[in-house]
Amino acid sequence: MKKILIIATVLISAVTTAQEIKWMSMNEALEAQKENPKKIFMDVYTDWCGPCKLLDKKTFANKDVANYVNKHFYAVKFNAEGTEKVDYQDFTYTNPNYKEGRKGRNSQHLFAHALKINAYPSMVFFDEEGNSLPTVTGYKTPQQLELYLKMIAKDDYKDITTTEAWQEYQSNFKGTFKN
Repeated sequence: MKKILIIATVLISAVTTAQEIKWMSMNEALEAQKENPKKIFMDVYTDWCGPCKLLDKKTFANKDVANYVNKHFYAVKFNAEGTEKVDYQDFTYTNPNYKEGRKGRNSQHLFAHALKINAYPSMVFFDEEGNSLPTVTGYKTPQQLELYLKMIAKDDYKDITTTEAWQEYQSNFKGTFKN
């Protein structure tokens, strides 16, 4: 009986692990791009942000989202009020005004500021050379995020140059992600 429980636990763990997004730092993603060019999907969050936590719990835990992100992107988790050093386009970004032990909001990281992040959560995309692409702001369900993930992964965003083209793209999009 113990063996069956152990085997069941291992199998459940393996299935759960296979459906999680493989997060890395921005520096790791930029380094990985040198070996194997791939777009970057960055989740920009803060510790105090309720919708950020909901995004983690509901959207990023979705197996369709996790599988798609892992296949098509390097996934980066970035705390916009954290202390991580980011080496991006010949500049090192830090958070010099960060206050250790401060509760609630802290100062914004210079990298988030450079990306013009002004709301959380924000999801930033980068092309294979590390150049920033469109940013998606706010909580998105798996089905809502699917539109953006596929638009960026397939380079469809390059053809969307007007409001009308965006509206047409949205109305013609057929999603496949489940809850």
